[in-house]
Amino acid sequence: MLFTAFLPGKPWAAVPSAFPEAFAQSTLETSTRIESSGHLVLFSPVREVNNQIRSETMARLPVSGEGRLYQVDRDSSRQKARDHYLRLLQARGAQVLFECSSIACGRSNVWANKIFGQRVLYGRDATQDYLVAGSTAADGSRWLTLVYTVTRGNLREYVWIEHLAVGSGATVPGLGSAESRVKGPVVVPWQGGITFRFDWSATDRRRISEWASAEGATVVLTAFAALGGDESFQDAMSRAGEAAASLSEVLAKTGVSAGQQEVIVVGPAIPLSDPNRQGDRVEITVITR
Repeated sequence: MLFTAFLPGKPWAAVPSAFPEAFAQSTLETSTRIESSGHLVLFSPVREVNNQIRSETMARLPVSGEGRLYQVDRDSSRQKARDHYLRLLQARGAQVLFECSSIACGRSNVWANKIFGQRVLYGRDATQDYLVAGSTAADGSRWLTLVYTVTRGNLREYVWIEHLAVGSGATVPGLGSAESRVKGPVVVPWQGGITFRFDWSATDRRRISEWASAEGATVVLTAFAALGGDESFQDAMSRAGEAAASLSEVLAKTGVSAGQQEVIVVGPAIPLSDPNRQGDRVEITVITR
């Protein structure tokens, strides 16, 4: 079992080795120790062909860690639980290596019984999502966190979390590659016109400042705007651009110089299916050398 000492001034929840803090509106059902020289981790949707697991990108990795099953309270939702874990992972600077939702993930039956070995996770194919994120600790150790949520036929909702230390020398698809230079995105919803109000937390601002402090870091602001019913494309683009310019000024006041920033105005031109990336917003990513 691996342990990491508490680092003064650094929240324990932000240490990669710490198991992600449980979603408050959930109850722990089971906890399972995971020790394996070839633990199966998927980085793409799953298929089953002739009783064999198929996935475009998957790896059997030497890992040591834990899996925990939570039941989500009836007055909450699995989407809120997923958002909770995603925020925790972002706070750690973790890189999302793959994510999917609904039928795009494949069959829930396969995830439940063949991948995770937790039959209670067998639910509706259309009401599931999965993500796997990777992070590297200060001591060089690498960690994977898997988050799977599902709604069962009886409408009960569950979350399965695996938090795994990856053995040295193993190749993790996407982790430690050039993609790891890209931090984020931090999604910042906005409102307004002449003046703008941005919905982001102190944690978001601190994280962006930390990422931007790396030598040679570039901060990219990608501005989106939802197209109003009687709004022209040009007007939506203009709104998005003005919001990005306003947020750029805010970042400059917090120490992220204008020279570090690049603004990309997308407006309504690129619709995304991710429910957490909708509406008027600026997505901030930081690209390091």
